[in-house]
Amino acid sequence: MSSNEKGQIQQEYQSMLIYNVLAVGFVGGALASFIGIIAHYINFMDFSPKFILTSWSNMTWIDHWLGTVMTIILFGILSVGIAFIYYSLFKRMKSIFPGIILGVVCWALLVFVLKPMFIDLPTFSKMSANTVITSVCIFIIYGLFVGFSISYDQQEYIRQKNKAEKQSES
Repeated sequence: MSSNEKGQIQQEYQSMLIYNVLAVGFVGGALASFIGIIAHYINFMDFSPKFILTSWSNMTWIDHWLGTVMTIILFGILSVGIAFIYYSLFKRMKSIFPGIILGVVCWALLVFVLKPMFIDLPTFSKMSANTVITSVCIFIIYGLFVGFSISYDQQEYIRQKNKAEKQSES
């Protein structure tokens, strides 16, 4: 196998990795917001992920199915950025702990740093214990999903690259 073919295969794997990060980020954010909406619906949380829309607008469509769909899509889009940050910083980590830390950091940033942007998000002191525990767990599951998926894809990329190099040497 020539060096040109190796470079082309490596570039294909790299672009596939980027696509996977994009897909993992969107699906992770969409699933986490969907789980949050269900948790709010069954009264595990005092706030709904719809706070991202209701804080900026008071239009009636937000309270209906379209608001739910737009919330899920918006969290999916925002999550793509978080997934790319994770990819650039922690893609080589083989442990689950970076994913857990990602989830906790995202939750803390939302509750303590970004709170002024979202007036419909209650302050930490006004959140019930159920709300705190449920929301932290949702964010941890989100971080685990994003972190483990990206790290797995990176490890698979390295495995495929090493396999191709060994085949070319033979």
